[in-house]
Amino acid sequence: MCSLGVKKIPKIKITVLKRVDPSVIFDGDVPNWPGRDGRYTVCASFEEGQEFVAVRGRKPEGFCSHAWRDISLDLQVLYRGGNFDGWMKKGEMITCCTDGVRPVSFKMERIED
Repeated sequence: MCSLGVKKIPKIKITVLKRVDPSVIFDGDVPNWPGRDGRYTVCASFEEGQEFVAVRGRKPEGFCSHAWRDISLDLQVLYRGGNFDGWMKKGEMITCCTDGVRPVSFKMERIED
């Protein structure tokens, strides 16, 4: 069988590193969440240490659509074999969603079967 130089398609492991508490953003004076009864809280879409695997660049089931949009450019670099030379380990990236009130940081790692 001839492989024709076909490269294996990598997967990207996404690990939730940190959910930032809004009290950090607002120096302890967290405002009320408009339209809700209470103050802003940490992002409820993720838990620290939670892991997802992106296959063929597709959003994993249960992954927040807004966060996916925010991290997708960095993910595509890794998915296509690129690296963030000079400041990240080869095949890795630390990135985050752009929610200014309750951001979440992620570690992405290229993995190959």
